[in-house]
Amino acid sequence: MVGRVDEAHVFWISFAAFGVLCTVAELVRPARKLRYGKALPLDVVSFVLYQVAVVPVAQMVTDPIFPLIHPPAALFDIALPIRVVAFYLLADLGSYWMHRLMHTRHVWRVHRWHHSPTQLYWLAGMRTTIPHQVLFNLPTIVLLPIVTGGPLWLYLAMIVEGVARNNWMHLNVSWRSNWLERVIVTPRYHQIHHSADAQLHDGNYGALFTFWDRLFGTYIDPDTTKPKAFGTGEKKRDPVLLMIGV
Repeated sequence: MVGRVDEAHVFWISFAAFGVLCTVAELVRPARKLRYGKALPLDVVSFVLYQVAVVPVAQMVTDPIFPLIHPPAALFDIALPIRVVAFYLLADLGSYWMHRLMHTRHVWRVHRWHHSPTQLYWLAGMRTTIPHQVLFNLPTIVLLPIVTGGPLWLYLAMIVEGVARNNWMHLNVSWRSNWLERVIVTPRYHQIHHSADAQLHDGNYGALFTFWDRLFGTYIDPDTTKPKAFGTGEKKRDPVLLMIGV
């Protein structure tokens, strides 16, 4: 696996770069009026906690799993590009089902914090509890051995892609592309999932690919459905309790 120093450098550079680009995009073509002054304080605190507590603790839980996974030797006879595609398909399928699990009655509490923003924009996607992060780490950590032996730049590119994807799917922009949405999650596609209407946030679970929702019957068409408000749709709760999944 990539060294933590390399991961940290790449993460911070890509996070800063995409943060600037996303902010410019939201200012130029906002989907909805956004009051950054109201949204930023809590999301900045959440992001800091994400970096200093959520990610390190979640990695402590999931990283020991990596050396226990031993893919068959024959797998490495397959060309690396094919293995990379297989990794992304299988990891995203795992994320889809982990996401659905977190919307079940007994696990919802660890995911509720992620749905708490009432203004959706690129930084809002950083609201994550430790159990939430552990569950989302599992498909990646279990399947990462598939791409063992790849060059260093591949692992670093995967980190950049993860940052870009999280910012992109929560972006507050007025932009659409029906052909792209046949394959890839877009902001308006994911905005439906963050609706305050519980019936809507029980759909469009995809994190990267949209075809899992179509395949498993959880697809909600962005052309016919527009969220009226964002949030959990529940009674307002103490942010501190939400952060720790209570």
